[in-house]
Formats: sequence, C-alpha cells, structure tokens
Amino acid sequence: MELIHPVLPEGAAAGRHLPWFLAMEEHLARNYSGEFFFTWAVGPTVIFGRHQIIEAEVNLPFCREKGIEFYRRKSGGGCVYADSDNLMLCLVASSADVPTTFARYCGAVAEALRGLGVPAEVSGRNDITIEGRKVSGNSFLRIPPSRSIVHGTMLLDSDPETMSRALTPSREKLAAKGVESVRSRVTTLREYLPGLTGDELDRYLVKHFCGTRALRLAPDDVAEIDRLAAPYFAPSWIYGAPSTVARHTPSSPSSLRYSRRIEGAGEFLVSLSLDPAGTISFLNLQGDFFLAGDLDSLLTPLLGLPRERQALLAALAPLAVPSVIPGLTAPLLADLIANPI
Repeated sequence: MELIHPVLPEGAAAGRHLPWFLAMEEHLARNYSGEFFFTWAVGPTVIFGRHQIIEAEVNLPFCREKGIEFYRRKSGGGCVYADSDNLMLCLVASSADVPTTFARYCGAVAEALRGLGVPAEVSGRNDITIEGRKVSGNSFLRIPPSRSIVHGTMLLDSDPETMSRALTPSREKLAAKGVESVRSRVTTLREYLPGLTGDELDRYLVKHFCGTRALRLAPDDVAEIDRLAAPYFAPSWIYGAPSTVARHTPSSPSSLRYSRRIEGAGEFLVSLSLDPAGTISFLNLQGDFFLAGDLDSLLTPLLGLPRERQALLAALAPLAVPSVIPGLTAPLLADLIANPI
C-alpha cells in the first residue's frame, strides 16, 4: 500500500480529544485526493458506534467516576476503550466498497505486524487477532461518492480491569465470540514484543505504509478540523437524540423491541410498532452493524406492510440490501423483522 502521511503543524495535535482526530480523517477524505494513513493516541476514552445505544454499551457511572471520556462516532461497528497504550490507526481510501476496503486494509495491517515477528491474522469482518485473541478492531465510514475511512485500534498494552469495567457488551455478543468477558478475548503487542514503545510502533507503521510520502497540513486545515469536530461534543449527538442516530419507539401496546446477532453483519436491536390493522407503523434498527448507505431506503418501504416474511421479502427484493448494510441480505432482514426469536 502506497499511502501518504498527513503531517500537522507543530503542536496542533497537543491536548486534542478523540473526536478531533475523527474530524481530521473526514477533512482529509473530503478535501484531499490520494490515500492517507496516520496514527494517534488519546487519554482514557470510550468510543461507540453510530447506531449503538450508549446505556447498553458504556458503563456510564464508572466512566464518569474515573474521568473516562465517551463519544459517539459516525461509523458503525462496536464499542472500544482507548488510552495512551492503544494506538489508533486510520486509512483514508479511494473506495466505497466495504468488504474490499476492509480486506485490503486489515490484511495490510496484519502483514505489517508479521513484519515485526508477530503471528497476526485477519479474523471475521473487521478484527485482527494473534493466536485467536483480538489485538485490533476496525470500523468503516463511507464518504460519498467514492471515499472511505477505515479506523481502528491497536493494543500495544492494556489495563484489562478498566477496559472490562468501562464496556458493557451484550451477553449475546460475547457468546458469539465464544468468550466469557471483554478481558478474555483481547491480547496486546507487548505480550509478544515486550520492549516495543508506542513511538517505535508509530514510526514503524508510518514508514511501512507511507515511506517518505507526506502531506503537510496548514493552519487553515486545523481550523477546518476544529469546525468538523465541534458536533461530536454535543450531548444530543453523544446520547443519541438526533433522528440520524436513533428514532425513538412510540409508546404503544403493540410496540416490540428485541435484539439478534447475525453472523457476518453484526448485532441488531429492532424497534417496531404495529397499528390496529397489524401493519408496521414504526421501524428502526440500532446496533453495531456497519452502514454504507441510507438506512431509511431499506426501512421506509416496509412501513404499512404486515409483519409477515413474504410481504417483507417482496418489498425488499428490488433493494440492494448488502450495499446499505454489508453482510445483510433481503431474506435475513425479512427474517429479522418478522421473527423476533
């Protein structure tokens, strides 16, 4: 991969919170051609996916007590804990295809780790593992029409007690991974490379992916990143009030709310209501799935239909479901909505 390393003006990154670097990714994707790679680290922070419910993923009392920040990102995927021992990685790519971009990026990162003598491999849709334990998780954000951001974690070291207490993943998600807890399913590079420092890992990865190719950003770039970062700090975004994050289910005796995990697509929380005639009057999906298109383009055509698989499948048949939610198909989505168990 021949990537470009964006270089900020001296001191521009000092004291920045995690959303600022997410905004930097978006600025590069929207305003510069070429493909970029860069890394950063932050203080103790929980970052959760766009469609996740904060109370279901984050131990809010513990985070507030310990001064751990928490933010919602624009990309889908799951919830992670980051601190100064967790190097954050970003690829800005000229591609809008989720599976291809994930495969290309995760494969390249695993190869880079193998160059350090670590037996890393790609696992599932977005994880990099070492001997079956996760060392890196990644998420995807599509920037229309043809740009993508893949960003994720790289555990150099960890504080397993803080990590396990800050995150509250569902039992179903852990069961799908075949593990008992957050702590048991992760590993760190330090277990394999005890003398490796964060600065050394940063330099190695930048050289591996970018060589000497660099883009020097200017103060005007920093000002634009500041502007893009501001909405991430709004409580309405963090807690999920905007309609683009969650539509709240109306109070109704016929309202349903249930979750299910679909292998290869993610965890889905379904919220729906039926009118007196038994047709769908409200429908929403939340969870750790990735979104590559407009969710309403899938859900709106189902409103007014009976909650029956064949009727739903007929409405979904002409729609490109996998292009909106990678890993999901029309039959799987029809089953998800028609069958709560």
